[in-house]
Amino acid sequence: MGSPHAHVVNKADQHPSGAAHTQNQFIVLLVAALIFLGCILSPPSLMDDVDGTQAQIARTMLDSGDWVTPRIDGIAYLEKPPLKYWLIAISYAIFGVHDWAARIPIALSAVLLCWLTAQLGAWAFGARAGIYAGLCLTTCVGLFLFTRVLISDVMLTLAITLAIWSFLRALDEAEPYPRRWAILMWAALGTGLLIKGLIAIVFPVAVGVLFLLFERRFLDRKAWNRLQPLAGTVLLLAIAAPWHVLATLRNPPYFDLTLHSERGSYHGFFWFYFINEHLLRYLGLRYPRDYNTVPRLYFWLLHLVWLFPWSVYLPAVWKLDFARQDRAGRTRRLALIWIGVVLLFFTFSTTQEYYSMPCYPALALLIATALDSGSRLLRYGTRAAAVIATLAFTAVAIILWLVRALPTPGDISTALNESIDVYKDYTLSLGHMGDLTVAAFAYLRLPLAVAGVAFLIGAAGSWKLQGRRAVPALVIMMVLFFHAARLALVTFDPYLGSRPLADALNRAAEGRLIVDDQYYAFSSVMFYANRKALLLNGRVTNVEYGSYAPGAPDVFLDDQQFARLWVEPERYYLAANGSAVPRLEKLVGKPALHLVLERGGKYLFTNR
Repeated sequence: MGSPHAHVVNKADQHPSGAAHTQNQFIVLLVAALIFLGCILSPPSLMDDVDGTQAQIARTMLDSGDWVTPRIDGIAYLEKPPLKYWLIAISYAIFGVHDWAARIPIALSAVLLCWLTAQLGAWAFGARAGIYAGLCLTTCVGLFLFTRVLISDVMLTLAITLAIWSFLRALDEAEPYPRRWAILMWAALGTGLLIKGLIAIVFPVAVGVLFLLFERRFLDRKAWNRLQPLAGTVLLLAIAAPWHVLATLRNPPYFDLTLHSERGSYHGFFWFYFINEHLLRYLGLRYPRDYNTVPRLYFWLLHLVWLFPWSVYLPAVWKLDFARQDRAGRTRRLALIWIGVVLLFFTFSTTQEYYSMPCYPALALLIATALDSGSRLLRYGTRAAAVIATLAFTAVAIILWLVRALPTPGDISTALNESIDVYKDYTLSLGHMGDLTVAAFAYLRLPLAVAGVAFLIGAAGSWKLQGRRAVPALVIMMVLFFHAARLALVTFDPYLGSRPLADALNRAAEGRLIVDDQYYAFSSVMFYANRKALLLNGRVTNVEYGSYAPGAPDVFLDDQQFARLWVEPERYYLAANGSAVPRLEKLVGKPALHLVLERGGKYLFTNR
């Protein structure tokens, strides 16, 4: 067999034919564009919480000209690097300030990630495996679900995937331009630092070091020469260091190494970003604790959902040959390390479902090479997909029959039941499923019908076709299903966001806005009305730390301050959730709350 890193030429090492490769890449780009660019349309509007907040931070950067310190309601928001905000602000500058313009960078990142995964798969395993890898990632539930809001994890995943593929290319003995790939790797790492911080380096470096150890190349001087560590580090710092230095200088004190976090403290950008947001967050000691976590068992098992429908082929992965000393074998081994590093890292930390997105491309690559292998286990996977699609179609048909004559007064929020605590240990992506009632499905007739057609196509194709021949049917099923999900989000618009309140505010007489609860509770109002707000009992979560910075605006009210403002001659508007109305009525009296609009269980009042 020769040395453990000897290059063995096989068909996977040959570049796929130009026509076939171009056609496959076009198919992946087309399907990804249909899903991710096709679903940036508005409505659905930006949701409250992360969506509206991130969109407004980018607008503030564009309007203020301060591209260093992100701000929420005038308060320094020091948690995340700025590249996502820069890209959204650039999108605004090109297309205007619109919700769909805010979504463009995330959507394009998803499309590029799917294309890059297809390219990596074609390079490592051949043209057919490449298109399988691209389509698996493009049409899996997780990538779609976790790009519905303006979080940066798909951008992070893109940077990590590019870094890891560049690492492989630089080490490959048949690669004629290893230096170029090494430089690209370091550039991807530097860019990742500006997307989501140190995790963008931790994952690729850990994967790379473990791979070199397992391949017995860690002490191989030639391998390190190909990776260009000195020149690469200089490039990484040239990309990432300027913003970190400027953010530190503009948000003193400069170097505070306090290893504890508590309410009321302010130690500047460096402490909050590096110690509180990275170290203490990983240890579960960060303050404020403004994030939920998934129970460990759920975190692992839910990948069967996030990778659906392709998770049905995971058993075939275990039949792959991981010992081969060729490009395909090395890439499979690296993919296993890649997956293990990401999942184990978060197993011992606080976890949210989308945190594991950086390992999706590795999972897609292994599933793709399993599909390409023609294993007999693929037959059972396709049958499992057929059963699931058939059951889903049957459920949709039954629901549509049950709601065929039900009326749909008002909006969907009137038919939801939030008092049922179905998932008491689970409050994240699928947590609202327990709110659905039969009456609520009556508002979802159109998306249910589209989803029913999707499942029918998937079921028919999976029953009729064997193994990997069912892939086109499953792809079509998921494209239609994702657009059904977009239609459902349109229906949920008043419940998940507050755009109707912002529209009413824009039409009303001039006045100052007060938000009951934290900024995130009505962040879409701030985006669509483009205004700041006073926060009633809102000195919590993401704005709390920056609120203690010298010179931070005083935008916080307690109940007594609110009650005094509400009776003054100046006009105020108050955005509040329905559950808060009884408390507000006790504070100022029911006659003093003049209703402007109620939508989705949310209220806009004025004092005049």
